[in-house]
This record gives sequence, C-alpha cells and structure tokens, in this order.
Amino acid sequence: MNVTLASLTLDSLLKNSAQNYPNHIALGEVDGVSITYSALQDKVHVISGLLSGQGIVSGDRVAILSENKPQWGIAYFAITTMGAVVVPILPDFTTAEVQHIIRHSGAKAIFVSEKLYSKIEDEFESSLRSVFIIEDFSMVPLSTKGDKLKEFIEQGSIEFDKFKEAARRLAGRSKEVQEEDLASIIYTSGTTGHSKGVMLTHKNIVSDAIATTGIIDINHSDRLLSILPLSHAYECTLGLVLVLLVGAAVYYVDKPPTARVLTPALQSVKPTIMCSVPLVIEKIFKTRILPQFTQKRVVRGLYQVRFMRRTLHRAAGKKLLRFFGGELRSFCIGGASLAPDVEHFLREAHFPYAIGYGLTETSPLIAGTDPAGTVLRSTGKPLPGTEIRIENPNPHTGEGEILVRGPMVMQGYYKDPERTALVMGDEGWFRTGDLGAFDENGYLYIKGRLKNMILGPSGENIYPEEIEAVLNEESDVLESLVFEQNGQLIARIFLNYEELDQAFSSMKLSDSEIKEKIQQRLEEIRQRVNSQVKPFSRINKIIEQTEPFDKTPTQKIKRYLYI
Repeated sequence: MNVTLASLTLDSLLKNSAQNYPNHIALGEVDGVSITYSALQDKVHVISGLLSGQGIVSGDRVAILSENKPQWGIAYFAITTMGAVVVPILPDFTTAEVQHIIRHSGAKAIFVSEKLYSKIEDEFESSLRSVFIIEDFSMVPLSTKGDKLKEFIEQGSIEFDKFKEAARRLAGRSKEVQEEDLASIIYTSGTTGHSKGVMLTHKNIVSDAIATTGIIDINHSDRLLSILPLSHAYECTLGLVLVLLVGAAVYYVDKPPTARVLTPALQSVKPTIMCSVPLVIEKIFKTRILPQFTQKRVVRGLYQVRFMRRTLHRAAGKKLLRFFGGELRSFCIGGASLAPDVEHFLREAHFPYAIGYGLTETSPLIAGTDPAGTVLRSTGKPLPGTEIRIENPNPHTGEGEILVRGPMVMQGYYKDPERTALVMGDEGWFRTGDLGAFDENGYLYIKGRLKNMILGPSGENIYPEEIEAVLNEESDVLESLVFEQNGQLIARIFLNYEELDQAFSSMKLSDSEIKEKIQQRLEEIRQRVNSQVKPFSRINKIIEQTEPFDKTPTQKIKRYLYI
C-alpha cells in the first residue's frame, strides 16, 4: 500500500489517517472499548493540551511506563505531535533502571500505569514535574504514595469533550514539528548489559514504517493483536506507527499475554497480521506440536519418512492457523534468529510466516520479506531506500560486519558521543555489530554477533549462534547458550522439564536416579550435536541450566549474565 504524507512526521501521519479513515477503528481492547481514528486524534489533542498546560514544550522529554493498552498509543502521539520527546520505558525494567532512565533523560513528565506506579515513587525529587495515571490520564500530585493514589485518580479523571476545543487551540499554537526533530529516546536492555538511549527522529520512525509497506501487504482492513511490549522499537514502529499509517486496527489484552489469555483473544480479534519474536512460535512448536509427532510409536515412525512428515506438518499447520484465529495472512518474526527446525516446520506447514531483521538504532527494520518471499535461514532483502553492505568480507565465505545507511538510522546515543562515534562511521554508515553475508540473489543471512564470535584453535571463526541452533533442534532442549571457557566450548542448556517429568513419572525414579538420567540425556545431546557440527565447533561440556535464561525484551538471552 502506497502512502504519501505531507512530511515524514508523526503529526502528519496522524492527521492523514484521521482524515482518510475517521470512522475506522484505530486502537482497541479485546472485547472492550475501541477508539476510531477521529476519536484518537481528539484524545491526542486533549492530552497534548494537558501537557502544554503543565509547561511541557517542544524538546522536553516525557516518559511512558505502562503495559500495552490503547492509552499508551494516545500518550505516545500526544507527546510526539506537540514536538516533545517520548521516552518509552519497558515495564519489566527494575525500579533502579526506571529511575536511572528518568534521571538520565531528564524527563519532566511521565504517564504511568497504576500497576507500575510504585517504581517511580522515590523519583519525585528528580526532573519530574507532572505525573499522569495512564488509565484515565488523571494527574496526581508529586510525592503521592500508593495509599492515596486511588483517591486522586477518582478525583482527577479527564473529561475529553470538555477540554477538546481548548486543547485544539493550544495545539494550534504549538511549534510545527519538523522531520529531523527528535521524537523518541529508547533505552535498550541489550545482551551486553549496557543500556543505551537511542535517539530516533520523526523521519527515522515514519520512513521506516513507510518502507515496511514495500515488503508487507498491509492496509486499512487489517487487524493486529499486540503481544510484544510497545516500549520496544519493534512493536512501537511496526505494531503501532505502521498500523496507524495505513488505517488498520490494533487490539490489546489487559493481562500478560499467556496462552490462557491469548487463546480467546485470538479467536475474538481473528488477526490478519501479527508481530512476534521467535520464542513465541518456537515454544508452541516444542510444547504443543512436536510432542504429537514423537509420543506415539506409530506416528514417530511415520514422522521419519519425508513425505509423511510433510503431510503431518501440513495438517498441523492448518490447526495452528485456526489457533491464531483462522484469518492470519502474515505472521511477522523478528528480534532474534528463528530456530532452523521450527522454520522447516513453518514452511512445510504452509504457515504464512515472514522474517525481518533490524535494531533499535535503525528504527528498527532494515531487511525482511513477506510470506511468499521467505528463503530458509535468510532474513530477506534490504528495505526500499536502505543500503546494506558487508565490510571486509571473508574471501571464502563472504561474511563480514553488516553496515547500514538510510533514513531510518538513528541520530546517536543520548548524552554519549563517544559510544555514538564508535558505531557511526563515515558517510552515515552505521555499524550493526552483526556478522552476515549476501547470497547471489541479494538475500541477507545473519551469522551472529561480532562480539560473540569465538576464535578457534587454528584461527577458525566459531559462531555460538550456529551451534545453539543445532542444540535447540533437540526435542529435550528449550534454550541453550554456547561460550568459551579456558579454551573449551561449553554449552548451558535449559531442558524441556515438562516433557521430562512426564517421561520420568512412569519410571518411579528417585531424585538421584533422575539426576543421573538427566546427565545421560545431556551427554547424548552433546554427542549428537557434535556429530552435526564442524570439528572445531564441537562442544566439550554441557552444563544444566535449571531456570529459564534471563532475556531482553525481544527474548534474546542476556549472554553477559552467564559467561
């Protein structure tokens, strides 16, 4: 779908959609209240006016700390369309991390949910001037503690109709937003442990959303169900800004998106497009689909025959499509690498998956493909208007660091010129820190993180992610992490304990016997994996990881915690 805007700003985007799709649903709660584009624009004007009345002006930072809900999008556009800078904070951040972000960004106001309010209670002596409860946009006095919170909420709820005209007048006096104005500062929680404030302009975000329409067929008739945190660039740009750009609708659940919550929500919304991370579909495959093929001896035998495996996968794919509501056209996967066995299943199941690659620093998407264009293990082709090149490619493999240039590349890291200089090269090229290669058809393949690469004993390049992909194909393995220790390759593995418990329960084993059985399984896994990888990539030792790995918002393991 081609979209033409007067300027590449969030303000222009909202005006365009409100004009073209006034009565279409923009944001909604599953089985709850929905907001049309016309109503969304009115509410955005009111909240912008409310911020202006509290002294917030163009360039001021305003934070959002909340779970996903329609009010999140209202606050986001209210902040950015008046020229202020939104600072989205991930709900999973600790109190210390939240307070650090408020101080570092110099946020003057914050929209916070009732549930997360306690994380800011000790931060009232910082730059904050105004605190709004996001559920109803009521304003609470600074230093209000939890016991008095409900009292102020009940007294201060916003009457939108009452403030509509006054808000429009205030908005009319606001400075016109420019494409190069800063729109957002997103603090990442990466796998390296160093949080960075990524500065994205209006042009960065809007241009990325527009470029995405060049690879994904999305229009005003589409419906999305949001399952990823809006505070992350992936969901914010592709699950909110892109949706509003084309006049589509996005729905939110009012509880954490567990299987019990998502199952009825999917049947209610019947989404046509979804944004996801690999872990979601990988967990469904490992815990729901694969056991159907491996638990019964007859089916297990048939599953080993290629033709029958495809037939079984096709039948499972139809069931999976029904689970997602039956009308899904594109299941977009990004944020991390998809397990090879799961991708094989999705292809043979004819499940409409799409792959994308990007970073917070690139707003985020820079390469991808629609369901019809997927190629095994590839992340697709560069987005329209995006340049990607491989620096100093290996003459034998073509692998090297991925560099990106285009309108979606960030301004830099907030208050961190030194770190910005390390990643922003000459002529606007951004160093991703990822290793990759192109094939002869222009498809990009990601090999892993440059910092994660291990140098083998004879100078070989060992990519832990490739070994982990083989490990994760094991039915007993849910997650894995490979690293070097004293010149040896070590793997930490989190097992599928639910399946193991079922297997061991019938054996009536003691605790010591169960531990012995688990060690036997780990050794069997090590030997099987070593038979499938290159000699210099063989694992010397496997350590049992008894708890799930701590992960980033896009479900990548925080490697620095375990190495």
